[in-house]
Amino acid sequence: MDIVKLIFGRLTLEAIPYHEPILIATFAGVAFGGLVVLGAITYFKLWGYLWREWFTSIDHKKIGVMYVILGIVMLLRGFADALMMRMQQAVSFGDNMGYLPPHHYDQIFTAHGVIMIFFVAMPLVTGLMNFVVPLQIGARDVAFPFLNNFSFWMTTSGAILVMLSLFVGEFAGTGWLAYPPLSGILQSPNVGVDYYIWALQIAGIGTLLSGINLLVTIVKMRAPGMTMMRMPVFTWTSLCTNVLIVAAFPVLTAVLALLALDRYAGTNFFTNDLGGNAMMYVNLIWIWGHPEVYILVLPVFGVFSEVVATFSGKRLFGYASMVYATVVITVLSYLVWLHHFFTMGSGASVNSFFGITTMIISIPTGAKIFNWLFTMYRGRIHFEVPMLWTVGFMVTFVIGGMTGVLLAVPPADFSLHNGLFLIAHFHNVIIGGVIFGVMAAITYWFPKAFGYRLDPFWGKCSFWFWFIGFYVAFMPLYLLGLMGVTRRVSHFDDMSLQIWFRIAAVGAVLIAIGIGCFIIQLVVSFMRREQLRDDTGDPWNGRTLEWSTSSPPPAYNFAFTPVIHDNDAWWQMKQHGFKRPENDFIPIHMPKNTGAGIILAGFATVCGFGLIWHMWLVVIVSFVALLATAIGHTFNYHREYYIPADQVEQTEAARTRLLAQHV
Repeated sequence: MDIVKLIFGRLTLEAIPYHEPILIATFAGVAFGGLVVLGAITYFKLWGYLWREWFTSIDHKKIGVMYVILGIVMLLRGFADALMMRMQQAVSFGDNMGYLPPHHYDQIFTAHGVIMIFFVAMPLVTGLMNFVVPLQIGARDVAFPFLNNFSFWMTTSGAILVMLSLFVGEFAGTGWLAYPPLSGILQSPNVGVDYYIWALQIAGIGTLLSGINLLVTIVKMRAPGMTMMRMPVFTWTSLCTNVLIVAAFPVLTAVLALLALDRYAGTNFFTNDLGGNAMMYVNLIWIWGHPEVYILVLPVFGVFSEVVATFSGKRLFGYASMVYATVVITVLSYLVWLHHFFTMGSGASVNSFFGITTMIISIPTGAKIFNWLFTMYRGRIHFEVPMLWTVGFMVTFVIGGMTGVLLAVPPADFSLHNGLFLIAHFHNVIIGGVIFGVMAAITYWFPKAFGYRLDPFWGKCSFWFWFIGFYVAFMPLYLLGLMGVTRRVSHFDDMSLQIWFRIAAVGAVLIAIGIGCFIIQLVVSFMRREQLRDDTGDPWNGRTLEWSTSSPPPAYNFAFTPVIHDNDAWWQMKQHGFKRPENDFIPIHMPKNTGAGIILAGFATVCGFGLIWHMWLVVIVSFVALLATAIGHTFNYHREYYIPADQVEQTEAARTRLLAQHV
């Protein structure tokens, strides 16, 4: 009996929620879809190809694409949670309690927040940085290629644990930041908070290592002549983002470790007993949490800078001011965390300081808006799909910024903080900023990744459904928040509120159609890829250095390391005629692919699952296997291969012909 408990811990058949019809139906749908996908991969004999070329790849471009795919897959799950919440609030009034029990509703809104921040927004922006930054700075790859693969699979491991909580056990019902004492062992004795802790710990390790990797890449691997003030703006925003990651994510790791000790070892870091203090958790989680907001939004500021310059046919207005504004935002993001809990009694002086710094941080952000507007001024603007997302962002993000400044006033925040007004503000900046930016970036850089454009018709459909759906979904929440309606509530007695929740539900459906249009766009574009291919190798006439490679780029990126003389170096080269060396090619050294990353992450997933369910024998075995694999991999790290000089020469000759046609 003790051996069984040592192996299975708290895991029993009762952990499977077979008494919840919604979960059983979801499981059946996911299982069916999974079997269809696995069957298709098996039928077309793709397992070997996927393992060799993708799962074990250390090519930054392929890893970037896999990050984006992970983000899109998790978006479907995270948005499904949002849709369920909106439908519940639209029908749950008076005697009608809706279709979601309160405990289930709590898990859904917690999972929605966790998935959207950690497993949608973070993989999407990390994937963009992974793909674009080495190409922009003239590097063959990131500084630590294997670490890049490992980071991706650790993020995927965390996502797997979150998905497992849907079908084995339950997820946390604490809200996406898991404040104690609600997340303590007394109030949450089940495994939901443990799923939260270990999924975020594993994914957080992947994000931290990715941040270190990209930071070193930008600082140490820029092409000759690329000084800091010659870096493309997207590279600048990526640099600041990864500085924030390296500084902030260790705090998240520490605070989750302390919460785990409270739950597993009976310590009292965040209790009201024996010297503990729950407010310390709130401070620590937001010291990570507010920089996290800028970790998400700074890269898309870089995206919009690239898009506006390209589709306005002009150099970016105020390059230096854009860089300085980015750095100021990076610094100030560490001086505003307390505005997330003005209502918790910190005192007038403290609240005043953080209210003022919150207002100040809007100044460099506003400066960026004016830079983009002045770039567009008297430009030859082409309203392609990325530009539509950019204009939609500028309108929506300004509204979100204004409501943010309103919430920075402590007396106003006292009334609005626990209401739907704050929810509307947060989604205003995250959807209007991060999601719109990511959609612009995917459309803008898709030809660089795959050699053909995305279908513009379905792209425009996606934009307009997203854009209109957002306003229909969240403007009513501003009104409800001003009426005093609180957040995190699944049922209301006041029937006069129902019309607003129904309008919000219609908006959520419109956004769902927008997501559907995006999926259709991917499928249609793949089927029409030959018609959508641009043989110039430069589909958007991009202005920055990454476009000096073919579309898609070869594995080695650059046969000759470029020399940079200006922050628009490649664009200038195209204006004055393109010449590429025609001889002196040498074999190019590249590191080999390795399966160690996915194996290590697999052991981490098993170890995390064991820790959640107190399966101590599984934990010990998987942790030892993880260490042994890591040590064993150190002896294989320097495996390498060479791309022969004649193969490089043939590739470069073909690329030169294509680019010469465009010039």
